[in-house]
Amino acid sequence: MTAAMSRLDGKVIFLTGAASGIGAAIARRCIDENASVICADQSLDGVTALAQSLGPQAFGIQCDVTDDASVRRVVDSSVKRFGHLDGLVHNAAAPSMDGTVTDLAEKQWRLEIDVILTGAFLASKHALPAMIAAGGGSVVFIASQFAHVATGKAVAYCAAKAGLVHLAKAMAVDHAADGIRVNSLSPGAVATPRLLQRWPDLEAANAGLGPAHLLGRIGQPEEIAAATAFLLSSDASFVTGTDLLADGGYATR
Repeated sequence: MTAAMSRLDGKVIFLTGAASGIGAAIARRCIDENASVICADQSLDGVTALAQSLGPQAFGIQCDVTDDASVRRVVDSSVKRFGHLDGLVHNAAAPSMDGTVTDLAEKQWRLEIDVILTGAFLASKHALPAMIAAGGGSVVFIASQFAHVATGKAVAYCAAKAGLVHLAKAMAVDHAADGIRVNSLSPGAVATPRLLQRWPDLEAANAGLGPAHLLGRIGQPEEIAAATAFLLSSDASFVTGTDLLADGGYATR
């Protein structure tokens, strides 16, 4: 393993929304860079299978990021298992709730906001004390290009992801003196099972969505994982309170 691929050596990372897609790619990248990863997800079967595929440095555990007690239990179990905590990546997301403010049900709005934004709050609330006790660390919130540019009939998603970007900035101000860096990462369209639910196949998704990106294609989960690993690592030691757009140039148009 090269030095560039061991930037997270010995680090312990708490990752929400780990079971598939971008989350699973982030888990694999962190393991490749010699970290240990708490793979948390609502799907116990999904994170168990992922952790088994990644080996002893991965720990799969069920977590409801909207429930304070569930998140606290996961953090406590993780610190007990690995001894410390150095990083948090909040990637959990609810099923997309299509609709305008006039036709979206309140419970649909609340689910999207709760999983994405309240989930980030709860994960941070319980992870940060452990990270501060370990001497500091890095927090990364997976946001979206739609935190910057709106899309139609996705008011809950756009609002929640925009909230993540500003939550990261506010936390960066509050916790810089604690040795905590906080950033968000905004992907463009990425070839994940979630995205492909809306398209017949990857070729159709790329043909339909690729032209909206300056690079002419949608992204791969591994590309978002690489950017996340950068933000978690000491290579980003002077980076906090910012949003990294890994969107293939989507928001530039």
